[in-house]
Amino acid sequence: MSPLSTFFLALAMSTDAFAAAVGKGASMSRHRWSLALKAGLIFGCIEAMTPLLGWLLGKVAAPYVDAWDHWIAFLLLLGLGLHMVWRSLKSSGPDEPAEGTETAGHGATGMRTYLTLALTGMATSIDALAVGVGLAFIDADIFSTAAAIGLATMVMVTIGMMLGRVLRGVVGTRAELLGGVVLIVVGFGILSTHMG
Repeated sequence: MSPLSTFFLALAMSTDAFAAAVGKGASMSRHRWSLALKAGLIFGCIEAMTPLLGWLLGKVAAPYVDAWDHWIAFLLLLGLGLHMVWRSLKSSGPDEPAEGTETAGHGATGMRTYLTLALTGMATSIDALAVGVGLAFIDADIFSTAAAIGLATMVMVTIGMMLGRVLRGVVGTRAELLGGVVLIVVGFGILSTHMG
């Protein structure tokens, strides 16, 4: 994958966590950098580890599907992208959190413990696990990709929590919609590279 594809993939993978952070930020009585940064670090670490796990699982299967590995990566990204688009369109409006983000909107005390932060981070990183599986089939540099995903998530979550009140009304589920579209484009890019 090109550096540009890695950059857009990292942004796309951080949209679920960003949506959760916006919901959390909207529910905070006071915006505190310490809590926002703590959430960003935890989400970022989890989001960086899940594609590595998926990549390891994919590597086990890769020798058996070598002839059509690019199709698997494409279909995984296409499916995830379409699912994210569908979830965002299914939501009734910007005030309704996207699926998997409910934990983030249960009040200021809902995510103050490390355990709750970690559970929410895991809930929003399932897509990254599947992406890791897909990347194993195209021999992508998983370490730089995972690091990019983790860094993008850390930054997006921190900013999302701090700007939650404003962004929730303006962005709503559009962040997930954009992330889904980006995944679809990246999937087509991988397919065209291998087919060309």
